[in-house]
This record gives sequence, structure tokens and C-alpha cells, in this order.
Amino acid sequence: MELTLGKKLAELRRAKGMTQDEVAERLGVSPQAVSKWETDTSCPDIMLLPALAEMYGVTIDKLFSRQSQAETMVLPPEERRDFDKMLLRIYVDSEKGDRVRVNLPMPLVKVGLEIGLKIPDMEGSDVLSKIDIGQILELVERGLIGKLVEVESASGDRVEVVVE
Repeated sequence: MELTLGKKLAELRRAKGMTQDEVAERLGVSPQAVSKWETDTSCPDIMLLPALAEMYGVTIDKLFSRQSQAETMVLPPEERRDFDKMLLRIYVDSEKGDRVRVNLPMPLVKVGLEIGLKIPDMEGSDVLSKIDIGQILELVERGLIGKLVEVESASGDRVEVVVE
């Protein structure tokens, strides 16, 4: 699937769990400017490209690539990342408007599971309780990275689990 620059910027922003307002504030531009970039009405100033790429954790070349990157990948053994440097990211957006962002180093997740810790439930929602972190850990150890879980409950809660 081919992506325009605007669609790529929107995809990268959402993958980082950021709002257009947050991006605008970090770059010193208006939220309307970010909206125009993401709808391909205008393009960011060339001087902002390094900051955008850094904020989204990609190269400038990736910003301009028209190919969508797979959300989830299994890396071959020779390309796998150092487990001790990987992060488990959990994004929760509740129907009540709460936003929770959790970033945990994978070694901490592993230790937590070994001692029996569980993910706390969101108030009034059991979406998180249905996610098996042990299975996610096993998949990551086999080379799986990217967006591993995306759940939207009937009540409007949205949860994403990403490993980077």
C-alpha cells in the first residue's frame, strides 16, 4: 500500500500514542499545521523534518518512503534486537477520556511475570485482563516485534500493546 507523506505522519504519530496538539507543542507549530500535514493540505517546513524524524524514531528517508511498514514483524535470528533494550508499550484510551501510556523495559516485564505480577484492570473495563503478557513475552523472545495487540471493547475502550 502506498502512503502519502501526510498519511505516514499520521500513522507515525498514532504509533507513538501522541495527539496532534502534542506534536504541535513539541515542534513549536499550531495544531492546525499538524492537521494540514496529515491531510496532505500542506507539508512541514523542511527545517522541521529532522525533528519530526527524531520524534517518531525514524529516518528522514522513512518519512518519505511510500511503502507502509508492516505493523508486526518476525525478525530472523540475525536481525533480532537485544531483548534487554526492548520496550513493552501499552496504550489505553478509555471511553471516559482517560489516556494511559505505559513503557516498560522487557527485562522488567519478564521479572514481573516470574514473581506473579499481573496487569491491573482499568476501572469498569476488563480489556486489559484478557491480554496474556506471558504469551507476548514468549512471542517477543521468538523475534516478534511491532503492534502485537489491538483491542477495542464494546464500551469504547481501546488498548494497544506494542514491542519496540
